[in-house]
Amino acid sequence: MIFLDFLPNFAVLKYDKMAEIEIRLPKMGESVTEATITNWLKKPGDKIAMDEPLVEVATDKVDNELPSEVAGTLIKCFFEKDQVAQVGDVIAVISTDAPSGNDLTTKTDSVIVASNENTLSNAVTSEVKNEAPIITDIEKVELNGQKKFYSPLVKSIALKENISTEQLNAIHGTGQDGRVTKKDILAFLENKTASPITSTSPVAAAAIPEIKITAPLAIASGEDQIIEMDRMRKLIADHMVMSKHVSPHVTSFVEADVTNIVQWREKVKNKFFEIHGEKITFTPIFIEAIVKAIKDFPMINVSVNGTTIIKKSAINIGMATALPSGNLIVPVIKNADRLNLLGLTKAVNELANNARNNKLKPDDTSGGTYTMTNVGSFGNVMGTPIINQPQVAIMAVGAIRKMPAVIETPQGDFIGIRHKMFLSHSYDHRVVDGALGGQFVRRVADYLENFDITQNY
Repeated sequence: MIFLDFLPNFAVLKYDKMAEIEIRLPKMGESVTEATITNWLKKPGDKIAMDEPLVEVATDKVDNELPSEVAGTLIKCFFEKDQVAQVGDVIAVISTDAPSGNDLTTKTDSVIVASNENTLSNAVTSEVKNEAPIITDIEKVELNGQKKFYSPLVKSIALKENISTEQLNAIHGTGQDGRVTKKDILAFLENKTASPITSTSPVAAAAIPEIKITAPLAIASGEDQIIEMDRMRKLIADHMVMSKHVSPHVTSFVEADVTNIVQWREKVKNKFFEIHGEKITFTPIFIEAIVKAIKDFPMINVSVNGTTIIKKSAINIGMATALPSGNLIVPVIKNADRLNLLGLTKAVNELANNARNNKLKPDDTSGGTYTMTNVGSFGNVMGTPIINQPQVAIMAVGAIRKMPAVIETPQGDFIGIRHKMFLSHSYDHRVVDGALGGQFVRRVADYLENFDITQNY
């Protein structure tokens, strides 16, 4: 768990000389719109100090502890464990001078919490006796006679836009446990508008049966061990299946001679650490080559939205990192094209260390435009990585091995020992053809093979 530095958008409501502080779910990253309540660290009636952890939440990026910005007594929690709250939702109320224990019952009945995200002026207060407060949470809703878990926001959008139950059920949810988020349903509406099917379309004329894919049933015997997936493993599983479903994957392979890099690093690594206090690994060197190749082939640095291609202006490189738990996370080096080798080294070391110590912030794992994964760290020669959506390409770097190779010289060819590695480049064949995908990975190899061993560090 990590602590987030944030200032929640709270409102102060006063009743009978009591100050009631609304605690809202803060914005936890540019692409994070909701979070799952995983554990309340305090219960109604408990005293809480300023900056003391109040609740544990989980996004599709990282897990966090949210500290209280005020000291007082927790008088109400508006979300149960495993329920999903949207950014800006009121998740709790803290009284700065409320009594504790059972005396809270009559006090909390008089509070109606407003869910407006931005201004205190929209806060609605009223004294209501013997009525429950208005609560915004995930509820089991009914659409066209079928029950399924959707957030109130998603439900209202579905009803407003006349989305049928069948259409809503077909939307792939990227939220906790596959729940449909606001972003998912808006993307569905945008694609639906961008690609309408008319009555004269051949697709509309012929009914296409829906193909439902279900995993085969695996039965455990009496001696088998059954291990429940943790939350992160479930998210990874859903994300991988979604990526293979969305993108037709193609993988190109290139072998690169990295002898100069190996010899240069071996020569400078001790001095580099003495001067900069940083260990230089191969990862920042690989990322530097990838960034240069992206500048040469910017159509690798894109995303797909329906029938449109979004060409990214920033080059943000994700680096897949294995965690001690065995799970995988992808912290992102923002604006990697603006960093030299030293800057990349510092960014790689900091993000890798924070990932392994569970200190990443949500922004550290968002906004990636291209991803690199190092399968060579496990002794693997090559791999076929799965694209990290919504990106369109990912590169796996294999193990560096000493290999016999033909070396060409003006005096003739001879066999020598060289350090070689394979680069595996998976790409989305909807927008990246074999020519572009192959040329890109070849260019990365070229930059590695022509690494400047005379550069200053």
